Amino acid sequence: MLIVGLGNPGEQYTKTRHNAGFLFIDELVASSNASLSYASKFKADVARFKLNGVDVHVIKPQTFMNNSGSSVGAYAKYFNIPVENILVAHDELDLSSGEVRLKKSGGHGGHNGLRDIISHLASKDFYRVRLGIGHPGDKTQVSNYVLSRPGRQEEKNLLEAVSKSLLVMGDVVKGEYQPAMQALHAP
Repeated sequence: MLIVGLGNPGEQYTKTRHNAGFLFIDELVASSNASLSYASKFKADVARFKLNGVDVHVIKPQTFMNNSGSSVGAYAKYFNIPVENILVAHDELDLSSGEVRLKKSGGHGGHNGLRDIISHLASKDFYRVRLGIGHPGDKTQVSNYVLSRPGRQEEKNLLEAVSKSLLVMGDVVKGEYQPAMQALHAP
């Protein structure tokens, strides 16, 4: 299984809303006692470890959000990982701060990282962990909003969403998506 976290490289982006996927990967890797290292072949920080007995590949593309697909596509092709065994964690404007949803397939919803991955994989049939960051209310404010830091409560909500999603990763890597979705989507 390949688990991808979306975000932008660089210290100025570390704590921004757009880097929710990177936060997810950092927490997953830390909880698995693994560590990330840069692989120039994929232009990504990568790690491999076992989770519930399943070999898991993890990447954080270092290409900037809008070009994430080149890393994901190259990695999936090199390791012969089918699209249905790819999970992408990303920030989601259409969910309230702290909400988290697991879904398979779908469009990009205006998310340029997802758009680029769909383009490079020539498929939209991968799974997604959608980490809610809320919406600024006006589409003209979206760019500044996603590239800024959340407030204290929002940051706490995001960390709780990441923690909640990590609890179901054992099911996800075994392909048990229904129980994972039920656990995540329960009120």
